[in-house]
Amino acid sequence: MYGVVTRNAEEVQWPEFDRGFYEVKDVTGRSAEPIADGVNMVSCFGDNAAADADPSLVPVDDMGRPATRDRRYFDWAYICPSREDYREGLFEIIDDCVEANEDVRLDDVGFPRPEYCRCGVCERAFAESEYEERNEWRASVITEFVADAADRIPGRVYLTLYPDPYPGHLYERAGLDLAALEDYVDEFVVPLYDTAYETTYWLETIAKGFESELETPFSIELYAVNVEVENLIRALEVAEHYGESVLFGYEASNARAALRRRRADERDGVSHGEPE
Repeated sequence: MYGVVTRNAEEVQWPEFDRGFYEVKDVTGRSAEPIADGVNMVSCFGDNAAADADPSLVPVDDMGRPATRDRRYFDWAYICPSREDYREGLFEIIDDCVEANEDVRLDDVGFPRPEYCRCGVCERAFAESEYEERNEWRASVITEFVADAADRIPGRVYLTLYPDPYPGHLYERAGLDLAALEDYVDEFVVPLYDTAYETTYWLETIAKGFESELETPFSIELYAVNVEVENLIRALEVAEHYGESVLFGYEASNARAALRRRRADERDGVSHGEPE
């Protein structure tokens, strides 16, 4: 199956795509009305607007450095996953999504990096918890959030994963306990983004790693913006060997062109060669 990830609601209906994911809330904090004919996506703990409006929500490390987009490693600002009021707001957005479509995709779930968060809320919560290890406590926070979100989603629950399948890395980085999360997630989505896809061996390596790590089905999301069609087709041919489906992000017209070319080539017997 092939799908699209988009901010343009009409693109989820294009016949080239078997499934569509529509951003209802993205990392900028921009929001849109959920749609009925696509899977609505919610950026959970990435939110520039919320961070700008209330900097106290932003995770900090043990030196008080915030996880904001003006610092190294962060492309957007994060919100601390321990903040109950913010989480309640997310649940309200998820409820709105469910009213339109029973399937929901949870994006940007987790702590920003291993050294986060050391805010006062997290410090008190960890101290009062049953856990002796901070990583165990962090994982419990994220698993609880996903479980609570899944309880509100009657359809399929999708969860985006940072593209690092090495055992233990997602647990240490973001507090994602994959074994625990699989109880609540119907399908994971792994974005494997590149601006060119001139080589694909790395794509196969990462995809194979997730195939080994997960029992739950997962799909691979490719970046389609300004990527040469031939290169996008080659990336697609690698990704489809591993993913439940292949999704194309943020330029539906280019993705459509790649799928049309691919189908035309199949009719003509054209081969794009072995994955690199």
